[in-house]
Amino acid sequence: MQRVRVSSHQSPVHKLGDSQMTLSPKFKLAATCSALLDPALQFELSMRGEPLIPGLPDDIALQCLLRLPVDKHTACKAVSRRWYSLFGSKEQFFTLRKELGFHDPWLFVFAYHKCNGKIEWKVLDLTHLSWHTIPAMPCKDKVCHRVSVLKYEARRNRWTVMKQMITARSFFASGVIDGMIYVAGGNSTDLFELNSAEVLDPEKGMWRPVAGMGTMMSSYDAAVLNGKLLVTEGWFWPFYVVPRGQIYDPSTDKWEDMAAGLREGWTGSSVVMHSRLFVVTEHERTKLKVYDSGDDTWDIVEGPALPEQICKPFHVSCWESKIYVVGRHLHVAIGHIVKLGPSATCEKKCRFSVQWQMVDAPGALFDLTPSSAQVLFA
Repeated sequence: MQRVRVSSHQSPVHKLGDSQMTLSPKFKLAATCSALLDPALQFELSMRGEPLIPGLPDDIALQCLLRLPVDKHTACKAVSRRWYSLFGSKEQFFTLRKELGFHDPWLFVFAYHKCNGKIEWKVLDLTHLSWHTIPAMPCKDKVCHRVSVLKYEARRNRWTVMKQMITARSFFASGVIDGMIYVAGGNSTDLFELNSAEVLDPEKGMWRPVAGMGTMMSSYDAAVLNGKLLVTEGWFWPFYVVPRGQIYDPSTDKWEDMAAGLREGWTGSSVVMHSRLFVVTEHERTKLKVYDSGDDTWDIVEGPALPEQICKPFHVSCWESKIYVVGRHLHVAIGHIVKLGPSATCEKKCRFSVQWQMVDAPGALFDLTPSSAQVLFA
């Protein structure tokens, strides 16, 4: 497989001003958008005949300007008063993007500084491959308290303190099913393993308990597959004990033991694509593999191993048919997944291949190590 290399050594890390990003409904006309800009200023400037871009109708010009990367906004504000109005407020900018149906992926990386332990969020614009920062979380110490729940509103670029979890926990499993946030297991404040689980309704901001796991354990990795939460404690050196695994079904509020092949082969960080569980393994030459629930086995994904620039610890996320692997120093490998024909030995088996693309991080990020990664949209 051909390896594509994209370098971002020359790209500095930018701050995301006052706000950032949202989701995306459908296309609307410029009349709707104009109401989102400063009405008085826009009316005054339009009466003077000052266009957003000379020679273009405002609705077409707005479509062009809303595609400009965030790191160009400061320079763009100096072009004209209307541009200053558009790019001066990030909340306004990303609200307009939402109204006009923009839906671009951004990779949010929760990282810590290896020397001083400071935690911070970095954001990679996956369209322009440029890094940005967001405000620090409202934590008194370098790390947040174990019962703290914080919500980040991307469009407003701000953090909100939510209602605390029922049970304080760390190193726990989590997943989103039908818009509800489930957490399970982990370590208590005195470092004992837990079996309790609970769920948060983001709309109401309330936690409620759900059925506890069949065993007490902290989580190495978790995934949501076919509407169920899969939790594994992972392998630990010297690999004498087979890892435990549990599966939660919210429709029945019950846990069950994970199949032997699934828990024994789950040797890395996971993502779900094509309704299948993929794992970037930390062993086996850091290959990518996919789980086959039909026969409880794992198959190696065809193609090269993870690029050697990606060093452990790494964390993964995905979008459509791409896997994003963030390693130490925040180097990013993008795995382009292709679904192939059936296996030569079994027609029911699906085969997959991967081609890796490297995105080198700028030097300003070299002291950072990822703790988690998640793709969101703006």
